Amino acid sequence: MKPTLLILAAGMASRYGSMKQVDGFGPNGETIIDYSIYDAIKAGFGKVSFIIREEFADNFKAIFEPKLKGRIETDYVYQSYDLTQFGIDKTIERAKPWGTAHAVLAARNQINEPFCVINADDFYGYDSFEKMAKFLTTEVSDDTYSLVGYQIDKTLSEYGSVSRGVCKVDENGNMVEINERTQVYFKDGGVVYEEGGVETPLSTDTRVSMNFWGFSPAVFKQSEPMFKRFVEANEDKPKSEFFIPLVADELIKSGTASFKVIPTASKWFGVTYKEDKPIVQKCISDLVNSGVYPENLWA
Repeated sequence: MKPTLLILAAGMASRYGSMKQVDGFGPNGETIIDYSIYDAIKAGFGKVSFIIREEFADNFKAIFEPKLKGRIETDYVYQSYDLTQFGIDKTIERAKPWGTAHAVLAARNQINEPFCVINADDFYGYDSFEKMAKFLTTEVSDDTYSLVGYQIDKTLSEYGSVSRGVCKVDENGNMVEINERTQVYFKDGGVVYEEGGVETPLSTDTRVSMNFWGFSPAVFKQSEPMFKRFVEANEDKPKSEFFIPLVADELIKSGTASFKVIPTASKWFGVTYKEDKPIVQKCISDLVNSGVYPENLWA
């Protein structure tokens, strides 16, 4: 059974100022998602599922259906505010959905095969898809999951601080814990994160999660009770989010599942800030010029 690619595309892109998931970056207006799907098809994925807000569905389908038809199966998962589907009899007013792990849960009735989760607005590189496809077809089980670990210095923006899930890895290559650092940036040729006004240096080869996770469908049953507890504890905090690293951390600490950290030397790039766009366009242009991608991705 071929694995599925689950793309998190329901965010509103508040920092970027527009719907960057469908913004053009390639020489023929290709989106970052296009490159991820192209790499996933090449690596052997059989289906792509887009997690989106239902009101974006027509826009998404108009952009992606014509080019993907006949190349890979497509599916749409809607992330909503409706808690009754999880047996929670409450209406909680929020400005944005409940976060990345809630988005993954939204796919629980549509995915029955091993799958990986990625962000819509991140460029990951073919190496990551190839390694993840191999993991999902040969190693994944209901208690063995994975994430791709990027070198922190290959993931930062020149235009401000970013959030990164910093991984602590044991001698077997498994994650011991993951800590969300919300202010990570370059300083004096190195990398630091800031917390409570205190700067702490990080080694440049520290592995970080860029939200590239590999799971079996068992994760849905494992994480649903966690989400219910999270809602109960955070119903009066409208900005609180149920992130995938919270699920990973609990699964590791409870001994329910281990997470293999798959190292990649690929350079990650993405658009956190508007100023990042020309850099991403140049990175993609360089890859096209060096023959990694065709000039017209879907020609």
